[in-house]
Amino acid sequence: MKLIFKDQTFSFELLRTMGYAAFGGADIGECLSTAYRIEEGNFESWYEEWLKTAIRVHQEADESSKHGNKSSARDFYLRASNYYRTAEFFLHGNPEDKRILKTWRLSQSTFRRALTLLDHHWEIVTIPYEDTDLPGYLYLAGDQPAPTLIVHGGYDSTAEELYFQVVTSALEKGYHCLVFEGPGQGAVIREQRIPFRHDWEAAVTPVVDYLIKRPEVISDKIALMGISLGGYLAPRAAAYEHRLAACIANDGLFSFQVGKIAAALGGKESEELHFNSSEMDNFIASIMAQDTGIRWGIENGQFTFSATNLEELVHKTEPFTLEGVAEKIKCPVLVCEAEHDHAFAGQPEQLYKSLRSSKTYMKFTAEDSAEEHCHFGALKLANHRIFTWLDQVLNTEAR
Repeated sequence: MKLIFKDQTFSFELLRTMGYAAFGGADIGECLSTAYRIEEGNFESWYEEWLKTAIRVHQEADESSKHGNKSSARDFYLRASNYYRTAEFFLHGNPEDKRILKTWRLSQSTFRRALTLLDHHWEIVTIPYEDTDLPGYLYLAGDQPAPTLIVHGGYDSTAEELYFQVVTSALEKGYHCLVFEGPGQGAVIREQRIPFRHDWEAAVTPVVDYLIKRPEVISDKIALMGISLGGYLAPRAAAYEHRLAACIANDGLFSFQVGKIAAALGGKESEELHFNSSEMDNFIASIMAQDTGIRWGIENGQFTFSATNLEELVHKTEPFTLEGVAEKIKCPVLVCEAEHDHAFAGQPEQLYKSLRSSKTYMKFTAEDSAEEHCHFGALKLANHRIFTWLDQVLNTEAR
């Protein structure tokens, strides 16, 4: 599905931003007019134009708030948050770029202003983790004990973004929802500089520990959803955290090993490549110059894994595989697949085949308008099907 841009990555990220219109996170005209101003494939142009839109909408929010127009202020703040997030997206080529932290903080602060204007119950939470804390939000669907969905993103999403993608649907379905950021994500990488880790159970187990102490949570009805790279992270956690009642891999991911990805690009076996060679440097540089998706993938990988070069990124991603791990999962697992996934084609099927627990395969197609990675552009449909499955697994009445 191409949208305005010929460039696949720009088109997809526009679809992602615009898709949140269904949940209050965007207005279609604002997104389209911004996109038409952007120079194709130019990361700086992307930042500048989305920032302009975010600032304008933010100003509208402040003005509405000043005049006591609560509902308009809330709507403007939510959209500004999403637009700031979008503006920051391609900045990670230089981890020391001061705009990363400044723009991300504006995304977070406008979102939190919007939260104060929402009617449902929410809390900003901190989850004890090793010698620090993981940030998150707890949203309650009501004041009675209910099943609870833990949600985390993947390679690039933030806890604030996940409000649009999952939380509003979860609350409508009667689920409490705890969204958190782990190592390599959101505030944890930007403020604490803690990179991704492959043993994701180290992040999820403290979240479960926190939830089972909450009186609003039914402790044997806690499910976990991981999105994008989270399609690896969540199943990895479920393999070792057996208090989870269900696991959703949206979309399924069996491995994330940059060495093998680079080898496939070069048409070679990974052991044949020498990632510290000038030949490899030149090869990768030439591809990055031609393909914005590969450029962003490597730059964001070095940012989120705290890797100084490609060789180090390859080394740090080597343990990111569910080989010998997926079969340890005991809870029911939903593996989602997007028919035209440009990121992880073939991976959901590989994960599904490796599972030994109760499992369901859910394919989203172009006919559904849900063929893009994580089903952007058709989130209403995707969330309907996912929560229908979760209702059945947890023996919860459909809401």
